[in-house]
Amino acid sequence: MLKRDELIRYERQLLIESWGTDTQLRLKESKVFVAGVGGLGSPVLLYLALAGIGTITFCDFDTVSLSNLNRQILYAEKDIGMKKVISAQETLNGANQNVALNPLSEKLTKRNVERLIGTVDLIIDCLDNFSTRHILNEYSVRRGIPMIHAGISEFHGQLAFFHPPKTACLSCFYPFKPKKETVPIVGATAGVIGSLQALEAIKYLTGIGEPLMNKLLFWDGRDMSFEMINLQKNESCRVCGSLLPPEEQEG
Repeated sequence: MLKRDELIRYERQLLIESWGTDTQLRLKESKVFVAGVGGLGSPVLLYLALAGIGTITFCDFDTVSLSNLNRQILYAEKDIGMKKVISAQETLNGANQNVALNPLSEKLTKRNVERLIGTVDLIIDCLDNFSTRHILNEYSVRRGIPMIHAGISEFHGQLAFFHPPKTACLSCFYPFKPKKETVPIVGATAGVIGSLQALEAIKYLTGIGEPLMNKLLFWDGRDMSFEMINLQKNESCRVCGSLLPPEEQEG
C-alpha cells in the first residue's frame, strides 16, 4: 500500500495514463541491481530512486576523485576520497527515504557475482569496461534476468535491452574483451544515456511501452541524432546460443 507522502511524491507520474497506484506499487515491489556508480550509474540511480523503485542494490569498489566530478552527478568536492557507494547512498537517501538501498563496495568478479546480485527483477549495466560487462552478461543469461546495457564516449552513447532467449545477449555482438582504457567524455553525454537507461528500466518494470528488444540505439550528441539498428541472436554465441526461443521450449 502507498503511504500518503508517496501519493504526493509520485503525483505527477500517477497522472500518466495507464499508470495509477497499481503500477506505482509494482515499482515499490521491484528489485534492481545497478553495476557501476559512475557517469552512467549516477543518473540511473537518482532517477530510479526518485521514481520509487522499492529496492536498489548498487555495486562499485572505487572512491570519489576530482576527475569524476565532470560527469558523476551524485558526488561533490566534499566527497573526494569517500567510497562511491557510501556517498551515493547518502545522496539517494536525501532524495527519497522510501527506497531501500543496498550499497556494495566490492569489485564484481565471476566468484562473487552470484552473492552480490542474487535474485532481482532487472540488471543495469553502468560499467566502464567490457571484461566485467561480460561477467554481468553471463549471470544475466544464466539466471534469466533481463539486462539494460549502455556505453558512452565523447558525445556518443549506445543502449540495448537484453533478455535471452527472447533477444540477443551482449556476447552475440561483442564477443571479445577489450582492454580497459580511459574514455574521453563530456559530462552531459553520461546524463543523456544514463537517463535513457533509467527510462528503459521504468518502462520494463511498469509494463508501459516497448523495451529495446533486439535493437541497438545509437545517440550522437554532435548533431543530436538517433539511429537504431536491429540485432540478431548469434546461434553460436558461447553464452546464449544454446538457449531455445520461447516458442520452442517445452511446457
